[in-house]
Amino acid sequence: MKRYLPFIIIGGVLAIALGAGLTLYNSAKKPVTASETLADATPTPNLPPAGGPRMPASQTIPAADNAHVRGPANAKITMEEYGDYQCPSCGVLFHELKKIEQEYGTQMRFVFRHFPLQGHKYALVAAHAAEAASQQGRFWEMHDQIYTNQAGWSAAEDARPFFLQYARNLGLDVDRFNRDLDSPAVAARVQADQQRGVAAKVEGTPTLFLNGRQLRPEAYTPEGLRMALDFMLGKKSK
Repeated sequence: MKRYLPFIIIGGVLAIALGAGLTLYNSAKKPVTASETLADATPTPNLPPAGGPRMPASQTIPAADNAHVRGPANAKITMEEYGDYQCPSCGVLFHELKKIEQEYGTQMRFVFRHFPLQGHKYALVAAHAAEAASQQGRFWEMHDQIYTNQAGWSAAEDARPFFLQYARNLGLDVDRFNRDLDSPAVAARVQADQQRGVAAKVEGTPTLFLNGRQLRPEAYTPEGLRMALDFMLGKKSK
């Protein structure tokens, strides 16, 4: 019996390995469905004023929330992004989201929230620049300028002069813009988005929510994003 023991052990190990291999193979063959692109996590919370009741999950953007929204209020889908202007992945996603907004038109509205990461040197001042432009009604124009030119200001010794130039390009009152960059109101606006993101369990950027449900990171591809949107719209996959 002792003479055959090593062969028995080896046979058992091979059987386990074969079983694991078959499991992985079957798993790999199974395609990811549209519903699986949406995380099973709790929907992003809507944070009402202190002491107020929690909003139902269907009301993704409460009226009291000072969100930056692009698109009709009655759109079937609300896509909400927590982004960092210096995040390379956010920069890539920005261009794809612009295409998606054009493709889906009035079926979708887009919400952007600031979530500057500490590891990015200019992420916070970039968020302040977008908010300073918002004080003059030009948030989205500055938002687009910052992402479009991300490679330039991200590598600069000082990013602030770039943002001042973007303000000039947009015809803003540059003196006011410069003051607002350092204003408590702008800082509070960015911080409010960050706190909301932390409450929604946002851990990195970009993070996307569709109608309050977090989209899995592996779906942040041109095909994955459209698959998730079509699923939310009730369209059948081809």
